[in-house]
Amino acid sequence: MTTKRTSILLEATLLDRLDRAARRSARTKTAVIAEALESWLAEHDVTPDLPFVAIGRSGHGRLSLDGRSMLRRRPGRNG
Repeated sequence: MTTKRTSILLEATLLDRLDRAARRSARTKTAVIAEALESWLAEHDVTPDLPFVAIGRSGHGRLSLDGRSMLRRRPGRNG
């Protein structure tokens, strides 16, 4: 996995809590932040899972257009 560096600004009290959590769990602050962010993104992901959409040639010219149309729809909405 390729990693990239970023910077974040935190209130002092939140940074203190992060420091304590990292020390308590014997992990780096990066690991604690990454785990929290993964958890939050998993809970708030708005991209629908479409396990039936795949790459390939079907012989149906509109298939890719229909797939894009499905991705633009809001979850739970027909049409």
